[in-house]
Amino acid sequence: MARSAPSFSSFTAGEISPRLEGRTDLAKYSQGLSDLTNMVVMPHGGVTRRPGTEFLGQCGNNFSKVRLIPFQFKTSDTYILEFSHLKMRVYRNGLQVLSPTSHAITGASQVGNRFRVQLSGNPTNIFGAGGQEIFISGVNGMTELNNRNYTVGSNPQPASTEFVLEDTFGSLINGSNFTAYTSGGTVTEIYEKTTPYSELFLDDLRFAQSADTMFICHPSFAVRTLTRTAHNNWTFSTVSFTENSTPTLSSANNFPSVVTFFEQRLVFGNTNNNPQTLFFSKNGDYDNFTTGTGDDDALIYTIASNQVNAIRSLSATRVLTIGTSGGEYVLTSTNDGPITPTTTLIRKYSNYGSAPVDPVQVADVTLFVQRGGRKLREFKFVGDVNTGGYQAPDMTILAEHLTEGGITQLAYQQEPDSIIWALRPDGTLMGLTYRREEDVVAWHKHVIGGTFSGGQAVVESIATLPTDSGEDELYMVVKRSINGTVRKYIERLRPFDFANLGSGANFVDSGLQYSGSSTSTLSGINHLRGQNVSVLANGATHPDATISTAATVNAVSLNYAVTSAAVGLPYTSSMTTLRVEAGSVDGTSQGKPKRIHGITLRLFETVGIEVGNDANNVDRIPFRDSSMDMDTAVPLFTGDKDIEFRGGFEDDDRIFIQQTQPLPMTVLAFYPRLNTFDI
Repeated sequence: MARSAPSFSSFTAGEISPRLEGRTDLAKYSQGLSDLTNMVVMPHGGVTRRPGTEFLGQCGNNFSKVRLIPFQFKTSDTYILEFSHLKMRVYRNGLQVLSPTSHAITGASQVGNRFRVQLSGNPTNIFGAGGQEIFISGVNGMTELNNRNYTVGSNPQPASTEFVLEDTFGSLINGSNFTAYTSGGTVTEIYEKTTPYSELFLDDLRFAQSADTMFICHPSFAVRTLTRTAHNNWTFSTVSFTENSTPTLSSANNFPSVVTFFEQRLVFGNTNNNPQTLFFSKNGDYDNFTTGTGDDDALIYTIASNQVNAIRSLSATRVLTIGTSGGEYVLTSTNDGPITPTTTLIRKYSNYGSAPVDPVQVADVTLFVQRGGRKLREFKFVGDVNTGGYQAPDMTILAEHLTEGGITQLAYQQEPDSIIWALRPDGTLMGLTYRREEDVVAWHKHVIGGTFSGGQAVVESIATLPTDSGEDELYMVVKRSINGTVRKYIERLRPFDFANLGSGANFVDSGLQYSGSSTSTLSGINHLRGQNVSVLANGATHPDATISTAATVNAVSLNYAVTSAAVGLPYTSSMTTLRVEAGSVDGTSQGKPKRIHGITLRLFETVGIEVGNDANNVDRIPFRDSSMDMDTAVPLFTGDKDIEFRGGFEDDDRIFIQQTQPLPMTVLAFYPRLNTFDI
């Protein structure tokens, strides 16, 4: 029998394919895990629990495809555009943008089974047939109405100055127990803009932005601009191009499919008539595509190939990377200066082919989805300027099982840890911690809390925005079954800096936070009606609760009063090792009975985790001692925990660690102690 104590101090290979379970000879084997769910690999080597998501609002259409598009004027002024069937909504700094016009409330009361709101104007003239989503604020007395979204009830309205108030599920509100109305308050509609794009076309929209103007293209629509003049003033306009070539970009069957900016030119590609052709505007004049031989003139370039290779993507860095159905090209200048009609040079560097998915840029590297949709490749320059060239290694080679279903969207979160987020067609969210300079290429998968049609919640769209706060923000559309109906919510990943549990990242999904005067009732949780929720109260775990299905309750009653809390859907974070390779007196330990009898876990700002052989055989690690008040939060622990590990002699010896409470978990390393029988 051999005794050993191997070290696991780096997990920078992330979750790796089960097809690599036999490759104990690989260095990546000792750095990999067989499962990594709702955990993020840090570039330092450890893994940390992903933060929960914050509920921002209900989508404007719960039954339409929804697409998120980022709009960045500057890092302190950013927007998420919510496109659904023929309409667009706007989020700014995590809040729904409201219409510029508000309507004064003059009264509110329960009459029979209907809750009525009185306005200074005629609701029928304001809302028409009803059904609009509205926001109420500033009410005195009946403060239960404040800072919540509602729906205007359908006509007929009960009186010329009244309308029926419903919740966002379309249910009647019972306000018989509300505090009496005294004065004030406003009703404001959620800002919406009509668009020409039905849900059938949303996935194929491509966009490029300059200052307050975004160019949007689709092969079935004339190019349009989306211009912002205020937070709640956006305008769609059809672009009138100046051109001297035929067919024009404004003609049917010649609408472009892809767009970007490159060297002060607006660049289009792939029309139905000319799928291999690029169109460059005049320098600094984005509507002008008048060609000529002058350095600033527009130019048209058709990629030569022995087959039709439709342009699928454009990515601008120091060069213009062109992804086509048959391979990847780079456009530069023949004299290493700016591109002109007489100096344009296009070279092909790989033959993998690109999928119609917008690539992401990390520094001077472009990451694109290969034609089949299952591989993510890294398009980068290798070698010196004179003899080097571009290569496209496979970033999914160690974890191809995670992307076998395909990749439909990519989004890049630069801060804090350089993560490429990828979305699968089944709605599973995946992350790739990507730090080439530290040789960190680590995949991890994420299951968002809640359910849909008996399975996991579905992530439908993702987008990222930079901020001035130090962390980029990840937004997502999440589809769930809530109280028996389909609901789509806009949610935002909370910050990774979670040292302050009262105000930092709380580990619940679709969550809401409370901070204020002492209370034992948390109300206004309408969006999670009928759902089992986790509660973090004053930084301490609280027994789970179920949100009432009644339209007016939507509250959690706590066992004690709190001044800060977080409520939301629970989720489990877990990690499972590969089969431990510890060596033995007689070669490898693989295939030999082993017994793990103890583990030292090195943790960082962690509390409340469980360890065992698998999810059915775990022990909770104690963090609270007898001197601590049971109603106060357990301090976050940093250091080593020595654990006795139950279990017998096993061939498939794995270590399983999980967190089921709404608390943080960061594992820096672990050191098992085991005996191996040589047979």
